[in-house]
Amino acid sequence: MNHAQNFANHRAMPPLSYLAAGLVLLVFTGRSIWRAAAEFNFDSLLLALVALALLVVWNASRSRAMVVQDRLIRNETRLRLQRVLGAHRGADIERLGLKQVIALRFASDAELPALVDAVLAGKLEKPVDIKRAVRDWQGDTLRV
Repeated sequence: MNHAQNFANHRAMPPLSYLAAGLVLLVFTGRSIWRAAAEFNFDSLLLALVALALLVVWNASRSRAMVVQDRLIRNETRLRLQRVLGAHRGADIERLGLKQVIALRFASDAELPALVDAVLAGKLEKPVDIKRAVRDWQGDTLRV
């Protein structure tokens, strides 16, 4: 990424090749199912099942990678919160939800304590609100 990341441009988009492959698989699956319904035989049924399986694998490849990414972000941010807030705030860190922790990763070390306090006080509950409250945006470009 050549530009500074901020709230307006921080969303990660899958590569166009991934989206194109999904579109091709979706069309192929629809066509295979239509053909199996029109001329039902073993080959057309098998083709429709293979197409469905490929679509499932395509979807799972992205969703599984995102689960791993979220776990890594959670662990990295919790370690960072322990470093910035101190070990005595461990119980507070554990009270933060996964999506809140993921949103807090964009905040600088200087603003983390106030943001965590606002989240725990219920002033900032939704990830989008947390991200909007960040003033010194720390970009995260290493994402799935």
